[in-house]
Amino acid sequence: MGRYTGPVCRQCRREGQKLFLKGARCYMAKCPIDQGTGAPGMHVGRRAKKMSEYGSQLRQKQALRRQYGMGELQFRRFFAEALRRKGVTGENLLQMLEMRLDNVVYRLGFAPSRRSARQFVLHGHVLVNGRKAAVPSAVLRVGDIVAVKDAPKSREAANRSVEAATGAQLPIWVQFDRAGLKAEILAVPTREQIAPTVDEQAVVELYSR
Repeated sequence: MGRYTGPVCRQCRREGQKLFLKGARCYMAKCPIDQGTGAPGMHVGRRAKKMSEYGSQLRQKQALRRQYGMGELQFRRFFAEALRRKGVTGENLLQMLEMRLDNVVYRLGFAPSRRSARQFVLHGHVLVNGRKAAVPSAVLRVGDIVAVKDAPKSREAANRSVEAATGAQLPIWVQFDRAGLKAEILAVPTREQIAPTVDEQAVVELYSR
């Protein structure tokens, strides 16, 4: 199955929550979630059946996967790695997702959304520890330095996005140098510092069936 290329607001409507897939546009009054628009499909308006336990777990998994813009196979690989690591599997999974290069680029404000952050990385605008990094799914480590390439086009795009994101809260587990457009990973984020409002334990239970 290929990457989803349709209207991203449709995914938010399907999950019944904001996934923040369109950057600043998600905070506008015309957001379908704020307007109370229901789930997409021809059966909208019919009385909803009580969701099963499996259905609830599936919706949690889909919301998390879509929020980070991942395909099913890639998401399963991340889960398998989280399962192998020591500690709580659900928290391991969230930490790995949050430490993805494209997500860190988005969190730093170099791009307005995770989708555009992925494109920003793929186009070679990002350096990790001084070297070109073009793999959006790469998981960063403590001590890594993420920077925008010293090229007019790269820095102009990043500066434009950072200025538009003025007031947005930066993660406390990074040290950001606004003038240099770079940041250092200071620590692995704790569960309380990670944004997704999902029940990660439901995802673990789904894959444990």
